[in-house]
Amino acid sequence: MASANKDHFSARLRRPEKSGDGEPWAFVVLPQAVSATLPRRGRTSVEGALNGIGFQARLEPDGQKSHWLRIDQALLDAANASVGDVAEFEIRPLSREPEPEVPADLRAALQACPPALATWQATTTLARVDWIHWVVSAKQAKTRAKRISDACDKLASGEKRVCCFDPSGFYSKALSAPKAAE
Repeated sequence: MASANKDHFSARLRRPEKSGDGEPWAFVVLPQAVSATLPRRGRTSVEGALNGIGFQARLEPDGQKSHWLRIDQALLDAANASVGDVAEFEIRPLSREPEPEVPADLRAALQACPPALATWQATTTLARVDWIHWVVSAKQAKTRAKRISDACDKLASGEKRVCCFDPSGFYSKALSAPKAAE
């Protein structure tokens, strides 16, 4: 069941300078006033509508105390929207954060370390979101592998939260919205 609080805003659809995966997509940065109504500055899940077409998505932090939304081509097509258009949005936080998809390499490491897996299963969904985000935000394979090893060590010792990780990206400047191609 979704929260009753919903925000409406208009925003220009932008194309990222680098799509990363070769698939076309667009994005918007939420107005800070809208982002401020969300339950956290880090990744957070919402439901809403783009030009009246419903969706569910996980918003990403933009590193500026706001969030950005990735919009796939299927939603753009369904909403009759194109890059460059000013679109109408409605969003509201989900009352219950969905369980995140655990990357295969992290899942395998947790399975290989029963004490880490036990702590993982005892954490909150948002704590698991942050652990996953910390792992996948590594820019190099070597760093990712070290973070997985460190996560298993920390979890095995009973630590339920990622220490010293800024999920908003504001203080670390590690996270940001994509750079627009336009």
